[in-house]
Amino acid sequence: MRISARADYAVRAALLLAAGESEGPLKAESIAEAQDIPHKFLEGILNDMRRGGLVTSRRGAHGGYQLARPAAEISVADVVRAVDGPLVSVRDVRPPELSYSGPAESLLPLWIALRANVRRILEGVSLADVASGHLPGEVHALAEDPAAWSNP
Repeated sequence: MRISARADYAVRAALLLAAGESEGPLKAESIAEAQDIPHKFLEGILNDMRRGGLVTSRRGAHGGYQLARPAAEISVADVVRAVDGPLVSVRDVRPPELSYSGPAESLLPLWIALRANVRRILEGVSLADVASGHLPGEVHALAEDPAAWSNP
């Protein structure tokens, strides 16, 4: 799985909105500056997140963007899907739509298992978890493995 710049920027923007949830809407310019995200690129991302039902926007002097529901109810997977589509695909095809033959036949269950694990992690972590710094134990355990930090 590859995390695109769009997905990274979207999650970072959503986390900023989650951290300031009680303070009202944030302007795109403020989000872009705070997270060092190109403003025009962020506008497209925020529009995708709005269409995906994750943020709402309001025009005017007191306008801006805010989360459409509490941060504890929005998973990292929700944000990634809103801007990038499916979490795991192979050649832009969802694994269940693939078929292989011969020695490659076992690839399909491998891709499905990969998708299940990515889902389990990203769907199990809310914006509130990340914004508060309280990641689930399973995520901590995986990240504490020294092999997770090296590139073979």
